[in-house]
Parts: sequence; C-alpha cells; structure tokens
Amino acid sequence: MADDWTTDDVQDLSGSTIVVTGANSGLGYEATRAFARKGGHVVMACRSVERGREAAGEIRDELPAASLSVHECDLADLDSVRAFAEEFEATYPSLHVLCNNAGVMAIPRAETEQGFERQFGVNHLGHFALTGLLLDRLIGTGGETRVVTHSSNVHERGEIDFDDLNSVERYDPWDAYAQSKLANLLFAYELDRRLRDAGLDVKSVACHPGYADTDLQRRGPEMRGSKPRLFAMKASNALFAQSAAVGALPLLYAATHPGIEGGQYVGPGGFRNLRGTPEVQRSSERSYDREDARRLWAVSEELTGVRYGFDRSLPGRVGRLAGRVTDGRPG
Repeated sequence: MADDWTTDDVQDLSGSTIVVTGANSGLGYEATRAFARKGGHVVMACRSVERGREAAGEIRDELPAASLSVHECDLADLDSVRAFAEEFEATYPSLHVLCNNAGVMAIPRAETEQGFERQFGVNHLGHFALTGLLLDRLIGTGGETRVVTHSSNVHERGEIDFDDLNSVERYDPWDAYAQSKLANLLFAYELDRRLRDAGLDVKSVACHPGYADTDLQRRGPEMRGSKPRLFAMKASNALFAQSAAVGALPLLYAATHPGIEGGQYVGPGGFRNLRGTPEVQRSSERSYDREDARRLWAVSEELTGVRYGFDRSLPGRVGRLAGRVTDGRPG
C-alpha cells in the first residue's frame, strides 16, 4: 500500500493536458479538481456541457488559476465521441493522460444511440472508441503518456456473454454492469500488450475506487422510481462508503505515480479493497484471459467501427505509418 498517499503527493502537472470523461460529478469531478490544483490543463469531457460548466465554475471558485475547458462527449453516442475527438485534435497539440472514467451502473435496460445495451455501450464501447480516436495524439505527444480506465471490484462477478453482449435475451442490471466492468479490464490489459508489442511509450493502466459515495449508486433506484432502494442506497453510502475525494485516489495514482507500470491495476488497500489509500493489486483471473481479450477487441472494433491500426512489423510506428485509426461506422 502507498502509505498515506493523498492528492498532495500528485506530482506537478504544469504543461500537461489531461482528458477526464464524466468530469462534472463524482470521481471525475474530484480527479479534475486534483489535476487542476497541480497545474494540469483538464479537458472536461461531459455529456452535459451545462453541468460541465457548472462544475468548472465550482472548481474555479476554489482554485481561481485552474486551467479547465469543457467539451461535449456523450459516450452513449459514437457520433458525439467522434465529434469530441475531432474537436480535441483540432484544438490541443498534446495529450498526456486520458482518464476513461465516466460510467453508468445497474440501471434499467436502455440502449445507446447506436442500439447497444447502455451499460456495455457507455462503460466499454464508448471508451474503446474514444481511446482509439485519440491514440495518435497520445503517441505524438512525446515522452510517456497514459490511458487510465476505471473499472470496479464488481467486475469479479462479471462474465462476457459473447452470444448476447447487448443483453437482449436476458437482462439483469448488476450482471450487465459486471460484464461492462470486466470488459474495461480486458480492454485495458489488451491495450497495454498491443502498445508494448508496437514499441510505443504509452501505458495502459486500470483502477477501481472501492466503495465511494457518488451519484452513480443512486441513479439506478431513481430511474426505477424505487424509493425504498434509493433510501437503502443512501443509508449504505452514509454508513460505509468513503468520500468521492478518497475514491478518486486510485485514478490519480494510476494517472500520475512515476512508479506505475502498464498493465497494472490500482485500488484502495484497506478493508476488502473497499476503502483506504491506493496500492497495486491483482484483478480477477477472468480479467487476464487473453483469448477473451482478443475476441472482445475484435468485436469492439466491429461494433464501433474504430480500428486502432497497430502494425507489429513496424516497432514504434503506428497510426499514420501503419494505417491510421479509422472511424468507419458499424455495418
């Protein structure tokens, strides 16, 4: 465990550009606040620009010198993801850290704009597409850059149902959430392997927050209109959860700690990995299944139309030299 590691230990980030999805609330908001305090420029990628601007204003009230910009990025719509990536490339010459943070949890079944089950579509496919579309910028920045993907310890109950990825035949909110969080880890580890094979100085790291008090837990009961479940969730958060600021520490550690290696998994090291200061941990055995990871990668490329274009015969060269990332639409 990184004893007493806090936001004070985040290194100076002056000159760094950091993208945080879901930056307007919860863990994303706390991470944005911490990055800004250390001098980084944070691009807040938010589904709602209005809520993003309100969050940015709150941070600037506390940190007047905070360098923040707000851009629309709805992970439930691949057209929005592409538009964000295009705007980012046209605006920012570098990208040092991409934080794949936004997500939805245990909601009633719904679909994204492209017809994917919403938890799988937002939590995994949206971030898969975003990472691929920003990969050239990560590579071209120079020096070490990172992709940090937020998972959950709920991934341990997850299975990838390749015959029913969109939960059409059977839908359980928690099973769908667990599948999406397992997909996050399979993606993060496979991405790191491919980056290493290509000889690129980009690290892919995964993390989880433990049990943190955020709006994420409340949205499912609210969408169901279940007041008893909402009350129980609020009571549980009040009694057992750590704050969102502490829950964001693993993300900050994964994004900034100089000792982090690609392919590692960071989470709180306290009671049952639910709370405490961050440490490098091991995720479930299923999350290291390379065959599932390769299969999920191929399916994700097909569903999103985003192909990363790695060419392993050209070490250290990708993108423009090896067949630039495409953003074709799924057929």
